[in-house]
Formats: sequence, C-alpha cells, structure tokens
Amino acid sequence: MRVIAAAVVGFAAAGGVAGIAGAQGMIGAEGAGAVKGVAVVADTMPASLTRAKGDPTRGRAIVVNRQVGLCLLCHSGPFEEERFQGNLAPDLRGAGSRLSAGQLRLRIVDPGRLDAQTIMPSYYRTEGLVRVAAAYQGKPILTPEQIEDVVAFLATLRD
Repeated sequence: MRVIAAAVVGFAAAGGVAGIAGAQGMIGAEGAGAVKGVAVVADTMPASLTRAKGDPTRGRAIVVNRQVGLCLLCHSGPFEEERFQGNLAPDLRGAGSRLSAGQLRLRIVDPGRLDAQTIMPSYYRTEGLVRVAAAYQGKPILTPEQIEDVVAFLATLRD
C-alpha cells in the first residue's frame, strides 16, 4: 500500500494549469476521444471531455478499483464491500448532491486548479506536474471516457 500512495502523491499537481489565467480558461490536454480546449468557468468544467455521457456502472468500477482509479486510497464512500477506505479526503457520499457534474469533472481533471496544495492527482492534465514517474510522464491517469464514467457515477451519489 505504501508504494501505491507514493505513486499517487507523485502525480500531485503544483499550481494551476500552465497558460490559464483568471477564473476562466481552457485546458488543452488531449487524449483518445478528448475535446481539445475544454472550457473551464470558475470552479466548473461544464462540457464533457467526450461529448457523451459516462456510464455510472463503469464509473463505480473505476472508483473502487485499487489499480485504476485509486480513489479509495484517500476517499471513503458507500462501498460496504470495500475494506480499508481512506480518510485523507472528503467522503464521496452525497458528492452528487454537493457538486454539479461540471464541478466533479474539474476536480478529477485538474484538482490543482482549485487548490494548489492538494495531494489529489490530476487524472487528465499532463503538463506542469511535478514528481511524476518517468513511465507516467505525458500520460493521463484516466482516459476521457473513464473520467466521464466516474463523473456519471459520482453524480448518482445523493444524500
């Protein structure tokens, strides 16, 4: 478990997205199926990275998978079957009640844009990161489709 934690912290972002200023901007990271220049408005990324809705069932599988999303390393949530859930980050219960899909998306794509001190990795942005293992440099952790699946799942978590 210690090795996984080091890998996740190694992806942590330092500062905001290079080339983005003010409360609005664009994130230009590209990947399979990505929309170039996805708009960021205040604390939200309103448009889907794929121009399609994600699948909540696949999203849940990513969230609980300790080799793909690594979400439960830091977060806890309504996953009774999963042991050893994290307590470093907010509980995912009610995430869909507290945040819009666009707010959830930005927090996954580039959490450092909202909090420069976050230890949450950027699951999509690849530029301007520090302490990234050589094997992962220039590569997003999740594909745009996987991000949309996670957003779709988290949006279902209501109080």
